[in-house]
Order: sequence, then C-alpha cells, then structure tokens
Amino acid sequence: MQHLILAYKEIGQTPLEVINQLKQINSELDSEKITYAGRLDPMAHGLLLLLVGEEGKKRDQYLALPKTYEFEVMFGLQTDTYDLLGYAEESEIKLVSKNVNIFVNTFVENHIGKQWQFYPPYSSKPVDGKPLFWWAKNNKLAEITIPKHQIEIYEFQNIAIGEVTLKEIKLKIEQAIPHIHGDFRQEKILKRWEQVFGNEENRKGKLLTATFHITCSSGTYVRELAHQMGQELGCGAIAGDILRTNIGNYTLDQKHNMFKFYAHKILNTTG
Repeated sequence: MQHLILAYKEIGQTPLEVINQLKQINSELDSEKITYAGRLDPMAHGLLLLLVGEEGKKRDQYLALPKTYEFEVMFGLQTDTYDLLGYAEESEIKLVSKNVNIFVNTFVENHIGKQWQFYPPYSSKPVDGKPLFWWAKNNKLAEITIPKHQIEIYEFQNIAIGEVTLKEIKLKIEQAIPHIHGDFRQEKILKRWEQVFGNEENRKGKLLTATFHITCSSGTYVRELAHQMGQELGCGAIAGDILRTNIGNYTLDQKHNMFKFYAHKILNTTG
C-alpha cells in the first residue's frame, strides 16, 4: 500500500471530496484513514498531497514544505474574497492608469524574501474563537484586527502580460460555481456578477492580466498578493486562476497531462 498519494484537486472541489472520490475509485483505501497536507481554496486547483494511514503522523512535516504556484491576476475588479468566488465590490471595471508591466516587475522585486502578510478576510484563521470568514460574512470585520503572519517568497517571476474579456470571465465563473458545494453565497455572488456583466460601460474594454510563477513558504496566500497589487495600483485586482504545481519536491508534470483527476490518473509515490 502506498502511503503518499499525489492527487489533483479540481476547481470547486474540497480536499475531503478528493479523498472521498479516491476511496470510491480504489476500494483498498476504503477502510484507510486519509488526511491531506496543504489546503487549497475552492477556486484554486492543482497538486494535493494525501497521507494514508501512519503517514498522517508526518502531516506537519509535509505542511511545512514550500509551495509553487502559477497564478493569474486580473486588474480592474475587486471582490471581498480577492478571487472570482467573491462578491464584486463595484459593478464598474476600473481602468489601469499605470504601465502594468513596469508595476508588476517592481512589485515582484520588492516582495522577494521575508515579509509580513495579512490573512484574507475570507480565510479560516481563528480570531477570538471564530474563523475570519465568520467575521467577514457577518459584516463584523470592523470589530476585530485582522492578523498577519510572516511568510517568505523564494522565487517570484512575472511570466506574461495579457488581457481577458468579460465574456471569458463570465464563462469561467458560470462553469466553476456549480461545482462548488457548501454555503459560499453562490446565488448572491452570481447575481452581483450579472450586474457587472450587464454594465454597458464594462463592455467597451478588456481587463489587463498578469501571470506569475512563485515559490513561497507554507501559508502564503497568493490571492492576498493579488489584492495588494490592486490596492497599490488603485484599480483593484483579483486572482483569476491559482494553480499549485509543486509541494517541496513533489510535482505534477504538465508534459504528461497529469492535471486530471480521474480513475486512470491517480499518481502514487512511496512515503
């Protein structure tokens, strides 16, 4: 029996759903205790480490491993979750007034190394006995101080500048949200996005995007980095896509089409 399983978490899935799917596929694992090392947000996808049986005792070791992501930032929009699964704070897209290429390169240079990072309001970090997302969902953020923690960015690169249309964003949201289970305010969020998509002014332009490659310490929130970029530019920004490609030395190899989690695409490695 393999003790460590490298799996792919799709957009919308929770780690628990990946574990349940794995057990349905492989009956040998049905009676095994399986945990995961390293949570991914609902709108994020990519590598997930599943620990089987006694390997779960090493969970803290796996959690401490650095992570590598490729993520896309969309400029001109702002949501309360800092990604596409959030409530759009304004229905009108803001134009970027600065040279994005120069800005992102400077941002990257300034954020390599150790630094302090705020937890996103929609995260599970406990504050006064309740997760931050409870305070956010109940409009009580003003009653607390959002905590921050130290992170380290080892490698940070801007790999592409591009653009995206509202039609493409709309399609992505409509495809993703039906796959997200649980109470994530889906109906409210979709209605708000319809207001954004229906705004005549928004149909006149496209959103600028930047794609990044980053290797960072455990606990780093890349959607918080996207939010920081938007704040500094003054136009807002969100993470349009977050893909985790590596955890320590464990990786998913794109060249061999290993980004799909189906019955015939389970990746095993010895623990």
